[in-house]
Amino acid sequence: MNTYLFVYDLMQFCGHSWIFTNMIIRFLSFGKDSLADTFYSIGLVMRLCQLLSMLEILHILIGIDKSHLFPRFLQITERVIVLFVVINSQEEVQGKYVVCVLFFLWNLLDVVRYTYNMLARMGIHYLPLTWLNFSLCIPLYPLSVLAKAFAICISLPYFESFGTYSIELPCPFAFSIYFPYVLKMYLLVLFIGKYLIFQNSGSQHNWDDNGNKKIKSV
Repeated sequence: MNTYLFVYDLMQFCGHSWIFTNMIIRFLSFGKDSLADTFYSIGLVMRLCQLLSMLEILHILIGIDKSHLFPRFLQITERVIVLFVVINSQEEVQGKYVVCVLFFLWNLLDVVRYTYNMLARMGIHYLPLTWLNFSLCIPLYPLSVLAKAFAICISLPYFESFGTYSIELPCPFAFSIYFPYVLKMYLLVLFIGKYLIFQNSGSQHNWDDNGNKKIKSV
């Protein structure tokens, strides 16, 4: 199982490293012009990595990963909803700068996390990397939540105009689901989830991904 988890972390590391490197090279080569087509150039790999990340919930459920289920479940589902439901379904949103910001934050966090995980599987605990893995999320996760909320907000006019995912059932049900209202309610869930994750992070950060007591940073 340790070998399997190492291979999984390696695959995720390669995918997110490719995305992160691609974004930086494109920005250095084309400047601001590269931001508008971020989704078109790396969206496929990003979607594959996020779909693959859903295995992490299974890893925790069957006990081969010692991470806490609730924070990880919230983080993965937030990304899947924003990426597949909000961004992927609205072509007009895909060219917004917030997509580039969101992808940058996600991949910066994941490159560090999967690097740490791979080394931990081999019993290597590099203290600066350990500190970075458990500390980088403190500023970047709230920023990613704000970026997700902003992406949802700018998508609302398009969902209202095109009626995407809005459903109106015929009689005798006479029931309709107006998807922009669903997204507005999800915004509240998004910020509540952020609060709950940080509430749980206090106990989670005392342990590394292998269930070992973690050294406190000064």
